[in-house]
Amino acid sequence: MEPTARMIKLTQWISSDMPVKRVGVYFLVTFIILITDQLCKYIIETTIDYGRGVTITGFFNLVHLRNEGAAFSFLSEAGGWQRYFFVSIAFIISCWLVWSLKQKPLRKEAIGYSLVLGGALANMSDRLYRGAVVDFLDVHWQGMHWPAFNIADMAIVVGVIFLLWSGLKHNSN
Repeated sequence: MEPTARMIKLTQWISSDMPVKRVGVYFLVTFIILITDQLCKYIIETTIDYGRGVTITGFFNLVHLRNEGAAFSFLSEAGGWQRYFFVSIAFIISCWLVWSLKQKPLRKEAIGYSLVLGGALANMSDRLYRGAVVDFLDVHWQGMHWPAFNIADMAIVVGVIFLLWSGLKHNSN
């Protein structure tokens, strides 16, 4: 089967409004995200000094930063209590996501839940074991830098997109 046909078949599979039959594959996706994110963070921590970076292209760097806050460094200067607050929030959301996956939702929802769960668990692990989230992806253009992020953050964003897509499609029926 040629690549274009595979992509069409994958898109049709994702778009189908069938409830999932086996949730194990979605928990595997969660586990892969968690392990990949943690492995990349370990590599960054052991190869790039904190606060430094490596230029990859004219718009992308690998950096070694820590974020004690949430998205866009929200509450990063709050004095330390935010670590436990964000761990608690991530734990509660993760429990709800596990429960939601076990309900055998529609395929797009299951993909979304598993991506958000993997990202939430990865960033929660950082907060528990490192005290802050390690960010290492730096996208910039003409001197303007997007806040650094990581694989867990990407998984959460893509997962939310899948959940919104599923919700919009479900509400239009």
